[in-house]
Amino acid sequence: MTPTIELSPPDITPYRTSTGTSASGVDYVHLFDSGRPGPVVMVQALTHGNELCGAIALDWLFKQGLGRSLLPLHGQLVISFANVEAFARFDAADPNASRCVDEDLNRVWHDSVLFGPGDSLELRRARQLQPFVDRADLLLDIHSMQDACRPLMVCGMQDKGAAFARELGMPGDLLIDTGHPSGLRMRDRGGFGDPASPKNALLIECGQHWEQSSADVAIDCLVRFLKLSGMVDAQWADARLRLALPAKQQLIRVDRAVTALSADFHFLQPVRGLDVIAKAGSAFAQDGDTVFKTSYDNTVLVMPSLKHGKPGNTMVRLGRFDAS
Repeated sequence: MTPTIELSPPDITPYRTSTGTSASGVDYVHLFDSGRPGPVVMVQALTHGNELCGAIALDWLFKQGLGRSLLPLHGQLVISFANVEAFARFDAADPNASRCVDEDLNRVWHDSVLFGPGDSLELRRARQLQPFVDRADLLLDIHSMQDACRPLMVCGMQDKGAAFARELGMPGDLLIDTGHPSGLRMRDRGGFGDPASPKNALLIECGQHWEQSSADVAIDCLVRFLKLSGMVDAQWADARLRLALPAKQQLIRVDRAVTALSADFHFLQPVRGLDVIAKAGSAFAQDGDTVFKTSYDNTVLVMPSLKHGKPGNTMVRLGRFDAS
C-alpha cells in the first residue's frame, strides 16, 4: 500500500540554467562564489527522483533570495538538483517508479564505474556532477526513506562524519555503516571516505518520502548546514529554523547487511525503521529455509525494506547503539 502523499513536487524548471554569479555550465547546478577565501560547500537534492523533500528545501532556499540578496559569506556554494530526469517522471499514482531511470545514481561513485565503459542516464549525470563533488570540501546530500522512520543521518564509514553531525546537532539518530554493498555512494567518494582527509559529508534521511514532516526536516537541516559551514549569517539562519534540536543524539554502528536470497524473503513480524530487538538469537526474517537471527542484544533494524525482496537486494542493516 502506497503511503499518503502529503507533498507536491516543486517546479524546478526556473533553476535549469545558471547564469551570472551562479553560472556553472551544467543544467540544474548553480555555483555561487563569494570572491573570498573559504571552503567549497555543496548541497544536493534529488539524488533519487521520488524524494521530494530535498527539492522542496532547495526551492525554498532560492525563494529566500539565494543568488540575489543571499550569497555565501565566504568560499563557494554549489547547489545541485541531481536526477532531474527521474524527477520529471514523478507521478503520484506510481511514486516509486521515478526513483531512477536506468540505475541508482547513488551507487555509481567509484572511479571504476564513473570512468568505466558503462552507460546509463544516471552515469551520464554523475559524470556531469563529478567535478563539483570532487572539489567540495563539505557536502550535504538530502534524502528520504521508503517506509516510515524517524529522521536518520548517514554519517558514512568514518567517525569524522558522526562528529560533523554532532556539530550540526540533528537529527537524533546517527549512523556509521559499512558502505552500501551495491556500489559506492557519493557521500563516501574520495576524501569524504578518507579518515585522514579534512573533507566531510553528510547524508540525511529526512523521514518517509512523502510526509510533510520530511520537508520540514530537510529545510531545517539545510539551514543548519549552511550556518555551520559559514555560508550564511547565524542571525539569518536562526530566524528561519522551525524545529527544535533533539534532546540527545545517539550513534548506531552497523556491522551487517542482510540481503535477500530469493523473492521469498520476508520479516517474521511487523517491523519499522530503528526498531530494536531485545534478545540475541531472535529470529526476525526468513528466506526459504534460511532463518535470520540477531547476533547480540538490542539489535537495531536500520531501514528495513518492506518491499518484496529480489536476490541480492539489501533488506535490512543491523547495528547497535554506541555506548561511548
